Amino acid sequence: QVQLVESGGGLVQPGGSLRLSCAASGFIFRRYTMSWYRQAPGKERELVAAVSSGGGTTNYADSSKGRFTISRDNAKNIMYLEMNSLKPEDTAVYYCNAKIGLQNYWGQGTQVTVSD
Repeated sequence: QVQLVESGGGLVQPGGSLRLSCAASGFIFRRYTMSWYRQAPGKERELVAAVSSGGGTTNYADSSKGRFTISRDNAKNIMYLEMNSLKPEDTAVYYCNAKIGLQNYWGQGTQVTVSD
């Protein structure tokens, strides 16, 4: 079965950096676009960034552009999100997403908290 496991979240000060990882299994990882989403308390889940199956095409939400970098390693079945210049408004649970056919699959999420 499809499994997505996020890691790398934590508490960081404003201006700091974190790298999130998403380990995927149970499907042919290299065939599918992968995405990062986030959900802050009281808000809807929103797209942060997406990367094409081969890794050559990336898309970012306006709030992520210039600060976040999405990438993937198809040999290891892992997707990454490098986050720099973090702001308090980046505080959220970050989720890994795979859309396979009509089905969306989600990881359990990893908490990112940006605070002094």
